[in-house]
Amino acid sequence: MKNYSKNNYSEKSSKNNKKKSNSNKSFLKNSSFSDKNKSNLKNKSQGLKSQNSNDLNQMKFNNKRDREISNSQRKAESERLNNEYYSKNNKFNYSLPQNKKNFDDWIWGKHSVYAALTSDRPINRIWCTSEIFSSEKFYIPLKDHKSKGVLVEEVSWNRITQLTFGASHQGIAIQIAYSESLPLKKLIDLSKVNSSNPIILALDGITDPHNLGAIIRSAEAFDCKGIVIPQRRSSGLTGTVAKVAAGALEHIPISRVVNLNRALEELKRNGFLTIGLSGDGQMPISKFLEKTPLVVIIGSEDKGISLMSQKKCDYLLKIPLRGKTSSLNASVAAAISLFHLTNI
Repeated sequence: MKNYSKNNYSEKSSKNNKKKSNSNKSFLKNSSFSDKNKSNLKNKSQGLKSQNSNDLNQMKFNNKRDREISNSQRKAESERLNNEYYSKNNKFNYSLPQNKKNFDDWIWGKHSVYAALTSDRPINRIWCTSEIFSSEKFYIPLKDHKSKGVLVEEVSWNRITQLTFGASHQGIAIQIAYSESLPLKKLIDLSKVNSSNPIILALDGITDPHNLGAIIRSAEAFDCKGIVIPQRRSSGLTGTVAKVAAGALEHIPISRVVNLNRALEELKRNGFLTIGLSGDGQMPISKFLEKTPLVVIIGSEDKGISLMSQKKCDYLLKIPLRGKTSSLNASVAAAISLFHLTNI
């Protein structure tokens, strides 16, 4: 028979209390662990939401970019097909998109070009096929303009189509000049009429029309007597040149020559001293004090004066620079040199 004394009862109750406290502790521990899990799950869910949002935004951006690329590709393909169609169907004369190229000084088509060639209009450049050049109608006027210094290029039909953006050119296109060019001999004679020590500029590789226009403006302002430019590796007397020159193109004679080095030799035979502007020049321009007819050679900004032209120079002069800039714009260098040379 069991003994239910007070001591036994107290021991049992203490054991039960101990178990309850342990179970309460474990419950609290488990509840805190579950809270941590909840917070972790919450953070993970928020992270997944932000990641999904970023992925969705990236997907939208990629789709938008793909649409833009496909639209540009379709537009380019459409323009290519249109140009091919225009070149094959020459009976149509479609108006050209003026935002691509300024065609104000261009003429194409046999009848229009022939009228311009046989008139007194100055011409900058001519593109034609070999069949047009050798034809009975165009051979003589094309040869005449070539002898006057106009650049005549025999190119393929596709090249003219490319230049005119698919116009109905019939194998010939020309670019009108904004000023008449003179033969070199006539330019030399004119330069000595009212000046004992004339200055003539010779431009070697000035292909930027803005630079050419600025040089012409400075040359006329400092009473330069003429400018010599080669047919190739040089900008022509286009509308952009005339605009930048701000009217100076109408008041200064210009000669376009086939070969610049032969032109320099011709000038030297006529008593001109040749001067080249170069960063590697042996003498500062401020120390040059010769009073004589001068030819000042201006080279391009990137390449400068060619080696062949340097060999023709009697002096290579430099403009001393004090700052960190290593070179000057071609038109600025021309203006500085003309300012000094006209005040010797």
